[in-house]
Amino acid sequence: MVTRWIVLCVYLILMVGIGVYYKRKTASVSDFVLGGRALGPWFTAFAYGTSYFSAVIFVGYAGKFGWAYGVASTWIGIGNAVIGSLLAWLILGKRTRAMTKHIDAKTMPEFFEKRFNSKTLKTVSALIIFIFLIPYTASVYNGLSRLFEKSFHIDYEWCIVAMAIFTAVYVIMGGYKATALNDFIQGIIMLIGIVAVVVAVLNVNGGFSGSLEAMGVIPDANGNTEVYNSLMGPDPVNLVGVIILTSLGTWGLPQMVQKFYAIKDDKAVVTGTVVSTVFAVVVAGGCYFLGGFGRLFMDANEAGAPVEGFDAIVPSMMDSLSSGLFALIIVLVLSASMSTLSSLVLTSSSTLTIDLIKPLKKNMSDKEEVRTMRIFIAVFLLISVSIAVYSLRGSKQDTMVISSLMGISWGALAGAFLAPFMYGLFWKGVTKAAVMASFICGVGITVVHMLIYTFGIISDAPTKLGELNLASPVNAGAFTMLLGLVVVPVVSLITKQNDEDKALTEEMFKCYQA
Repeated sequence: MVTRWIVLCVYLILMVGIGVYYKRKTASVSDFVLGGRALGPWFTAFAYGTSYFSAVIFVGYAGKFGWAYGVASTWIGIGNAVIGSLLAWLILGKRTRAMTKHIDAKTMPEFFEKRFNSKTLKTVSALIIFIFLIPYTASVYNGLSRLFEKSFHIDYEWCIVAMAIFTAVYVIMGGYKATALNDFIQGIIMLIGIVAVVVAVLNVNGGFSGSLEAMGVIPDANGNTEVYNSLMGPDPVNLVGVIILTSLGTWGLPQMVQKFYAIKDDKAVVTGTVVSTVFAVVVAGGCYFLGGFGRLFMDANEAGAPVEGFDAIVPSMMDSLSSGLFALIIVLVLSASMSTLSSLVLTSSSTLTIDLIKPLKKNMSDKEEVRTMRIFIAVFLLISVSIAVYSLRGSKQDTMVISSLMGISWGALAGAFLAPFMYGLFWKGVTKAAVMASFICGVGITVVHMLIYTFGIISDAPTKLGELNLASPVNAGAFTMLLGLVVVPVVSLITKQNDEDKALTEEMFKCYQA
C-alpha cells in the first residue's frame, strides 16, 4: 500500500508541475486550444492515442466485452488500430489540418459554421458536444473509481472528486500544450504498463497456452465448450457492432478530430500515422486481449453475468499482481484516464466559449476567452462528477455501467458528426440540410434508444432481432454512424446549395491545391 501511494503521489505532482510550467507559455486562444498549431508528430500521435484509450477501455469495455466474447474480443483492439487510428489518420489527417487552418477553425462547431456558412449548425453542434461529452466523462470517472476503490479502499465518491480536481488543475493552467506533454508521458507509461500486465495476468494460469486451454473449458450459455478461446467467439454478430462503434466512432468525435487541427505540417501527419497505429495495436489490442481472459478470475451468477458486475472484472484480475506491478497498473489507468479527461474538458470548454459565448459578447479579448474556457472546465467537471456519482449508486449500477454511458455518448456524437465532417472534407456538394439531418438522426436515435432501453419507458420493447441485440447502446451507436453515411449524400442530392454557398465552397477547397 505504501508503494502504491508513493507512486501515485509522484505521478500527480509531475502532472501538476507540467501544468504550472505551461501556464506562463499559454497566452492566446490558439495556444490554449491547439498549442499554436505547432505540435510535432509524436506529441500529436500520443495525444490522439491517449485520448482514445482510458479507464473506459481498460476497465469497462475490456471487462464487459472480454466476458461476452472471450479471446475474440481482441478483434475490437485490432479494429481500433486499423480503422480508428490508421485509416482515420490516412483519410482525415492531411485534409483536416489543411482545411481547418485555411478557414481558421479551432473547434468542430466552428468548422461546421465556416464550411457550410451556417451559424445555426455551429450553435446546434456546440450544444450536442457539451451535452453528450458529459456521459463519456462520467464513464471515465466510473472506471477510475472502480480500480481505486479496489486498490486503496477509498470510497468511490472521493476517488472521483480527487481525479476531477487534479485534471482541472493542470488543464486549466496549461491548456493544450500541458495536455500534450502529459499525454506523451502518459502514453509511454501505458505502452510499458499494458505489456507488463498482460504477461503477468497470463502467467497466473500457466502462460498463454495454459490460459487459452482454461478458457476453452468454460461452457457458453448453451453448454458448448471451446467457444471463449475460439477465433470469432460465441457472438460474432454483436462483436461487429462493438468494432464499428469503438473504431469508426473516432472519425466523428470532436476531441479526437481536433488533434489533426493542431499538427504542424503534412510530414508530421505521416509520422503521426505510424506512431498512432503502433500505439493503438499495443494498448487497445493488449486491453481487449487481457479482458478476454476475465472469466478465469470471476465466477458467473445464475443469469450468466459476473457476480460483482462487469466493471469489477478487470480490477479483480489485478488482485493477482504483485504490489509493484499493481502500482504500475494504477498509474497506467490513471494516465489513460486523465489524458482522456483533459481532452474532453478542453474540447467542451473551448466549444462553449468560442462557439456559444463569444458570438454573444462582442469584442471579447483573447485573455477573456481563455479565462472563460477555464471557468467552463470547472463547470463541465462538476456536472460530469455528479452524473458519475449518481450512476454508481444503488440500482443505477445495473443500467449505467461504463459501456452504456460511453455507447450513449459516442453514438450521439459520432452519429451526428462523422458523416457531415468527413464528406465536408472531400465533397463540395454537401448541403446545410444534409448536415442538420445527420445531427437530428444521430441525436434523435440515441435519445429514443436511451429512453426505451436504458430508462425502460416501454417495458415490453423487443430486445432481439435475430442474433442482433437491439437493447445494446453500442449497437445503437454503430447504427447511427452508418445511417449518417447514407443520410448525408441522399439529402445533399435532393436539396440544393445557393450561389453564395457554392462560391464559398469553391474558395475553401483551394486549400488542397497548395
